Amino acid sequence: MTPHTEALSSPSPLLDFEHPEIQRLIRDRRWLSLSEHERTGRIYDFVRNEIAFGYNERDNLPASRVLADGMGQCNTKGTLLMALLRATGIACRLHGFTIDKALQKGAVTGMAYHLAPAEIVHSWVEVQVDGQWLNLEGFILDQPYLHALQQRFPEARSFSGFGAATPNLQSPAVEWRGTHTYIQKAGICQDLGVYVNPDSFYAQQGGNLSGVKSWLYRHIIRKGMNRNVARIRLGSAPPARGQI
Repeated sequence: MTPHTEALSSPSPLLDFEHPEIQRLIRDRRWLSLSEHERTGRIYDFVRNEIAFGYNERDNLPASRVLADGMGQCNTKGTLLMALLRATGIACRLHGFTIDKALQKGAVTGMAYHLAPAEIVHSWVEVQVDGQWLNLEGFILDQPYLHALQQRFPEARSFSGFGAATPNLQSPAVEWRGTHTYIQKAGICQDLGVYVNPDSFYAQQGGNLSGVKSWLYRHIIRKGMNRNVARIRLGSAPPARGQI
């Protein structure tokens, strides 16, 4: 193993895959008994569908905290995905971006939407499987939430809103098939580069909010955001436009 490859397989404060709960999950799911390709797919599906789409207290949470929360968005679910992949011997790295906040409209409403910066810090996971690097972003929205959007906008193809930005809402590239997966790629504004781990990414790029805005988000606003996401998942949120 080269030093570079070793770095892409190592733990970090955020990629805390030696945490007992992460190790227990890996044992219970028996992921280490699977081939590299199938192991990646099972882990991807776990993060996509068993960790619900929702908003954590902040982006730079350790993977064990995301697992305990049972929910996350692009950055936090990505941290958990990276930790689980590295814990099972699969090299991965983070690719950072900014995205247009308009793709969050509908999932994020009112004061929460007003407080968000015009461009939001975003990331996806690049994973090395079968000798090639794949971009994994399609894990952000859990299937029940995505299905609710598809039911709400049955004629939509090119779509931006409610946490999605995709050329085809009815058939987005989110399933694990050994190829790239995307659900917010169409909303990307800036490419921030590739990072060995999320720790260095957030140390350099920071988060989306600071000061009073950060406090309001953590303690008040995100609770309303998560209630709204839960209503959307159940198909009971008020109608809103989301098409490009």
